[in-house]
Amino acid sequence: MSTEPTTKTTTTARQVPAIGRSGRFLLTAVTLVALMSATRIWTGFDNLTSSGTTGAALRLTVPILLAGLAGLWAERVGVLNIGIEGMMIFGTWFGAYGAWQWGPWAGLVLAIVGGMLGGGIHAIATIRYNIDQVISGVVINLLALFGARYLSELFFVGQRQGGISQSPPQSSGIPTIDFPFLAGGNIGGWKSPDVLLWFEERGWFVIADIAGLLRGITAGVSLASLFALSLVPISAWILWRTSFGLRLRSSGESPQSAESLGVNVIRLRYYGLLISGGLAGLGGGFLSIVSSSYYRQGQTAGRGFIGLATMIFGNWRPSGVLGGAALFGYSEGIKLVAGRSITGLFLFIALISALTLLISAGQRKQRRSIAAAVALILAMVAYLTINEVPDSLTQGLPYLITLIVLATASQRLRPPAQAGAPYRPGEDH
Repeated sequence: MSTEPTTKTTTTARQVPAIGRSGRFLLTAVTLVALMSATRIWTGFDNLTSSGTTGAALRLTVPILLAGLAGLWAERVGVLNIGIEGMMIFGTWFGAYGAWQWGPWAGLVLAIVGGMLGGGIHAIATIRYNIDQVISGVVINLLALFGARYLSELFFVGQRQGGISQSPPQSSGIPTIDFPFLAGGNIGGWKSPDVLLWFEERGWFVIADIAGLLRGITAGVSLASLFALSLVPISAWILWRTSFGLRLRSSGESPQSAESLGVNVIRLRYYGLLISGGLAGLGGGFLSIVSSSYYRQGQTAGRGFIGLATMIFGNWRPSGVLGGAALFGYSEGIKLVAGRSITGLFLFIALISALTLLISAGQRKQRRSIAAAVALILAMVAYLTINEVPDSLTQGLPYLITLIVLATASQRLRPPAQAGAPYRPGEDH
């Protein structure tokens, strides 16, 4: 008889399973869309979730995503890569040169090669000669900046529409596609219905917002964007589902233990930095080939450093990096496409703060409740008093959001244990 209550309790517990990570993610996504939909209907700012804003956000997300993945691969193998910005600069220059000479696809391949060149230099400096990893990254950034200008003087000056600060334009671009039925794509010459556009134009609560968000990533999508997005599950699969990924991550967690098991840590670190450089170079090539049609000095605009921020926000996981990059891309996309709708974000922040306040109060988390209450008050004051955000402030909105995200990210972040620590084979045994 003493075991009967325990048995009943166990049975009851099994009947109510806990919500898993995917369930929490889905619930959070639906809640955010519902709050955004309420904001759109209340303010009348339809561009908050329009397909135009989402499409622009996707194009702006990809370079940040690739920079974040570059940082992830480097730190998972145990090396800090502050030189991602420089590797992206190499990618913009080499990519634009290849696209000018041989077409956009060749340009993307050369962009990867250019980034790997930077990754190889960083690997030799930090692994072979044990140079401080931060100093090496800073040097690569400076080398790329002035090296690209020198190469432009050699190859672009005197060419039609070329100069020391920009390349001649490419003759053609990467093809884009519209998904059939979802975004009105063609099937054998027949134009299919644009179902998502029909729902988006209805303006219904949540449904129109989901349709706008989905159409933004299914209409006029560059094939290069699809390839870049596919690198997220590919990276996750390699790093967490293959023996190569296990050995690579072990070299960033405990290289001494990995070495004792026969893992060639030095070789893996070279591999990791070459992959990191290639991803960063691809991000730079995306800027000069897809986002634009030519190389321009200063084109990266600090995206390599923002990529590092998304890597931290994403807790050194590909899916988290994608989420952080999408947040930055959306904030920059709404600035470019729907700048007048930015004031509506104040109401959106207020709604999120109010929901966080209710949940925190129910869980009796005093500090979080106080922080949510302060954010709620500030957001409502801003929404009620600010009619138009000056252009000088909207230009800095993506960077402000990046700082806020990093400041409020989960404190359970877990970087690779030995990321940034110098390593010599045979030491500490």
